[in-house]
Amino acid sequence: MAWPHTYNFNYYVGDLCQFVLYPRENKEQFNLSGYSALFVISTQRGNPNAIVLSASAQVSASPSRVLCTIHPQSGRVLTGPSYIYDIEIYKNDESYTLITGTISTQSDIARP
Repeated sequence: MAWPHTYNFNYYVGDLCQFVLYPRENKEQFNLSGYSALFVISTQRGNPNAIVLSASAQVSASPSRVLCTIHPQSGRVLTGPSYIYDIEIYKNDESYTLITGTISTQSDIARP
């Protein structure tokens, strides 16, 4: 597997942010049957005390995809300039990180 991928993105605090992941293995769609997903946003990787919020991640087996969502009201308020995130899938004793990266946050859209 060629996971995890890295993707950094910007997020305007208070907006609904959704994206879909279609995991592949050796050019074939990865079978997500029986898997669950976890989308965690934190200030520090690997530290459970640094988790800012758990955004939602829902697995669909047909087609095989993970719908990821940051809800405007979920968890604590994001106030820092950037955060680290991971999206993982897991089943029984298997666990894979699909994607990881940073989220840069802004409370307002900057105007020229």
